[in-house]
Amino acid sequence: MLAKRIIPCLDVKDGRTVKGVNFVDLRDAGDPVELAYEYSQQGADELVFLDITATHERRKTTIDLVKAVARQVNIPFTIGGGINEIKDAEILLNAGADKISINSAAVRNPALINEMAAAFGAQFVVVAVDTRSIEGQNFVYLSGGRIKTELNTSEWIMEAQERGAGEILLTSMDHDGTKNGFDNGFLKTINDQIHIPLIASGGAGNQQHFVDVFQHANVDAALAASVFHYGEILIPDLKATLQQNGIVVR
Repeated sequence: MLAKRIIPCLDVKDGRTVKGVNFVDLRDAGDPVELAYEYSQQGADELVFLDITATHERRKTTIDLVKAVARQVNIPFTIGGGINEIKDAEILLNAGADKISINSAAVRNPALINEMAAAFGAQFVVVAVDTRSIEGQNFVYLSGGRIKTELNTSEWIMEAQERGAGEILLTSMDHDGTKNGFDNGFLKTINDQIHIPLIASGGAGNQQHFVDVFQHANVDAALAASVFHYGEILIPDLKATLQQNGIVVR
């Protein structure tokens, strides 16, 4: 049985880590490089950095951040935001990132997934999907949740897998920042349909929520932000709780 992964997510804006609720009302959560170091010391399995305004502001993810993080941590980290072409990904991987995450760019140009998987290998390509439920149907949103598409979330994830995505990072916008728990029902539906790893995102508020998402949705990894950033959950405590509930962790 593969060990489940715990992944702190750092949403970066103007060089600072920020966190909001349902993708809005952002507040400062600290220096991303310092937080990255702290999480690697605590025993996080991986990190995800998302430059949350790069796509919206039509600019590239900051290379300096990637280099600084690579110097500080010894665990894998994924970087996303503003990656629109092979060259963008190549620069970030060369700067020290272990994986790249594409979201809006993949929807606008699905062939980008094929190209990146062919160029770097599927294991380097994370397709991030922001989803919201409207009248019982889940739709894909772009540009940090600003733009609704007519894409059915489940269908898009299946297509991303077929095109060579190595992993799916699925964020429920309805649950994001609410601390009411992950969207376990929808996560299970997706996880039952795909054969690549699924990272759950959106809604973590306490340790039991992590137990629930692993037990009910059987996801490969659970990602959270504010509960880690503000010290509400410490990773060693969380891993101890997961082990007590029979969940294999590193």
